[in-house]
Amino acid sequence: MRYSGLKVITEGLFGNKGWGPAWRNPAPKAEYDAIIIGGGGHGLATAYYLAKNHGLTNIAVLEKGYLGGGNIGRNTTIVRANYYMPGNSEFYSHSLKLWEGLEAELNYNVMHSQRGQLILAHSDGQRDTLARRGNAMINQGDDAELWNLDQVKDFAPYLDFAQTRFPIYGGLMHKRGGTARHDAVAWGYARGADRRGVDLIQNCEVTGIDIVNGVVQGVQTTRGAIRAKKVGMVVAGRSSQVAAMAGMRLPIESHVLQAFVTEGLKPIIDSVISFGMGHFYISQSDKGGLVFGGDLDFYASYAARGNLPMVEHVMEAAMTLMPMIGRAKVLRSWGGIMDMTPDGSPIIDKTPVDGLFVDAGWNYGGFKAAPASGWCMAHLMATGDSHEVARRFRLDRFRTGHVMDEEATGSQHNLH
Repeated sequence: MRYSGLKVITEGLFGNKGWGPAWRNPAPKAEYDAIIIGGGGHGLATAYYLAKNHGLTNIAVLEKGYLGGGNIGRNTTIVRANYYMPGNSEFYSHSLKLWEGLEAELNYNVMHSQRGQLILAHSDGQRDTLARRGNAMINQGDDAELWNLDQVKDFAPYLDFAQTRFPIYGGLMHKRGGTARHDAVAWGYARGADRRGVDLIQNCEVTGIDIVNGVVQGVQTTRGAIRAKKVGMVVAGRSSQVAAMAGMRLPIESHVLQAFVTEGLKPIIDSVISFGMGHFYISQSDKGGLVFGGDLDFYASYAARGNLPMVEHVMEAAMTLMPMIGRAKVLRSWGGIMDMTPDGSPIIDKTPVDGLFVDAGWNYGGFKAAPASGWCMAHLMATGDSHEVARRFRLDRFRTGHVMDEEATGSQHNLH
């Protein structure tokens, strides 16, 4: 079934009885050419690009729950390409280009809205840092504008410009940044992969990875053994647990990141605003809810929920930046399990086990990276070589010292 405006109108006129399932629900086969562990945005994108770019169709995506039930459905939906360091810069630039054609590519409305992202500067030093970042973005081929205080006031008059603790000096505007509908991204990739013959197998938890003489043979699951010559681990916050099944210890800690949404309000925030002094970010969804978040909960955890002190911390940052938010009612909050690396940058690489690959360590950047992550992981699994925009995402960089500390906060996982 191909979606179109005419199809929507026709179904509306005739009781919406003609819609079919978006993807199949197959039983697992005994053997595949490749298995992707993890049915989130990155795993589904990997399967889709393996089929589309490399012609591999005998593929299974194994998800222990339901498709899109992890971090892809538990985030604040921000899409951007405003990274500074070589390695990160070209990767996220590539991802943004894929975002810009994703809806036409998938024939699916992921609600990608390039409403812009404004990062605020609260000191001369921060403004200088944003200027350097903006120049790096422009050199990469992306967009950036360094705004003064008057430009920020004209664009976002609802911010608190009177308070003196964190005065606003200006900001960096990234107009091609914005938001997308998180779960729609998973559904779009799932539908696209299914149409190309990929088996999407839900309620199928991987319980072991079969390895013989250093070569992967397949996996053990709650639905039986499945053989494969190539296995990709794409499980975000569960990366350390799955890698342990292969006898590996990854340089990853799992932390909780909370997010919040308010009741629906009239349009008020038409971009993404990032508060440089409080690690606070906010946008407004198409339903009218204010969607916002802040720091990690600063302790390792696999629980998809957070604690009250971080709730208070995020609310304090919100009130400092825009006191008007205090009149909005928070409807709900949720937590995603973040796979944090020591340098804050991801891993897309082979492992010491032949045929076993890892895509992990996305820290705060997982949602916006989904298209390029899938593209590069598929390239790696199909060809055995890293894609040119992901060559620095090596697993051994923590042993060799060739790290990419984007935020210059050192080697402590929870500071990234």
